[in-house]
Amino acid sequence: MKPFYVRELTVYPVGTRRIRLLAVAVLASLVANFETTLATILPLLREDLDMSLEVYGLIAALSVLVGGLSAGFGGILSDRWGRVTILVPTLTVTAACNFLLATVDTVGGLFFVRCLMLFIEGAAITITASLVRDFSPRVGRAQAFGFWTWGPVGASFLASAIASLTLPMFGNAWQSQAIIMGVVSLVLCAVIIWQIAEPSAALRAQVMSAEVAVATEGKIDPGKVRELLRHPHLWAHVWGNTGWQVLYWTFAIFGQTILVDSFAMSAAQANGVVAFGIVLNAVAVIVVGRVSDRLQLRKPFTLAGTVLTIATLGVFVALIGSGASGPAVVAVYAALFLVLGVAYVPWMANFSEDAEDVEPRLQGAALGIWGMVVRIMIVVLLLVSPQVVAAGGWSAWLLVGLAGQVVFLVSMLAFRGRWRTARPASATV
Repeated sequence: MKPFYVRELTVYPVGTRRIRLLAVAVLASLVANFETTLATILPLLREDLDMSLEVYGLIAALSVLVGGLSAGFGGILSDRWGRVTILVPTLTVTAACNFLLATVDTVGGLFFVRCLMLFIEGAAITITASLVRDFSPRVGRAQAFGFWTWGPVGASFLASAIASLTLPMFGNAWQSQAIIMGVVSLVLCAVIIWQIAEPSAALRAQVMSAEVAVATEGKIDPGKVRELLRHPHLWAHVWGNTGWQVLYWTFAIFGQTILVDSFAMSAAQANGVVAFGIVLNAVAVIVVGRVSDRLQLRKPFTLAGTVLTIATLGVFVALIGSGASGPAVVAVYAALFLVLGVAYVPWMANFSEDAEDVEPRLQGAALGIWGMVVRIMIVVLLLVSPQVVAAGGWSAWLLVGLAGQVVFLVSMLAFRGRWRTARPASATV
């Protein structure tokens, strides 16, 4: 028996219905990221709990590690039990945990709540990516994953907007934001529960190249995860992109700090530069995703974006300590975010399609393994990067990020897929 909120489709949705279900999956991605956002209240929270930045870094690292384990198992279980069966409870319980967060008055209590929230959230993020794949045939998959990447960006924007409007109303009490996030998340969860559906296991096992109302019924074997583990090109995807993510998460976590420390910007100026870069990245992933889908090519865009990222990052590192002007720094930083977007979304489509070619029944497991490895890398980043920066400055750590880009570039040799558009078959006379 399936839970009441699970609606399984035995016919692949087409037209506006598919677009609506894809939009619900993207909304679920936004909610999963929004309900665990802490950046907006972190300064107030640290002051209230008398918590040093080093202690918070340790809490963040351990809670992310817990989330990584959850991502791996969540993806595997979603292939077996269904996406929505796990997604709806994880989103709802995480939203409710915000009310528990509002009661925290010790560092130990914060550690417990964050581990609990990220353990649940890790599974949800993986499942939203799997749903996006389920509702995006290959002809539009890169653009669909582009919209999925808007989840973290939209969550950050929503949390910041709410905090700027409501914190003064509640005397800058950080607890108010935890309660508001809980309420908003539960409301959005209600919308998701009302609208969400998922393809049946038999439908998920189909490789959909274009939008066709395929009908498939019956139960199928969900497959064995070891079927994925013995394919080296999938491991090349996972480890290569994990190297790529070192740079991305460095800027996601420390972007403003790098600009303030290296170029003497104010906090407000640094936030403005980061916001500009994020906007360019959000535009790039959609535009590049659309072009990649039209040509049905992935690897050329990933290659071009990675080479441009390496070149742009080299320029950015050279600017550190050179006394460069503000406009030059803004231009290079924005260009860096732009080219990161060029590489990322075509790679996601490439990885999804390569895993699909191996075993379409295990798409959740493939994305879950990737999510788990990336989160373990984030833990290492949180623990190691401060030590490297203390010894050699931000230039030294950014060179580590550049090395990760090179690893990703080399790993592309093992990726499957075409380098050029297929030639039309010649007519037979």
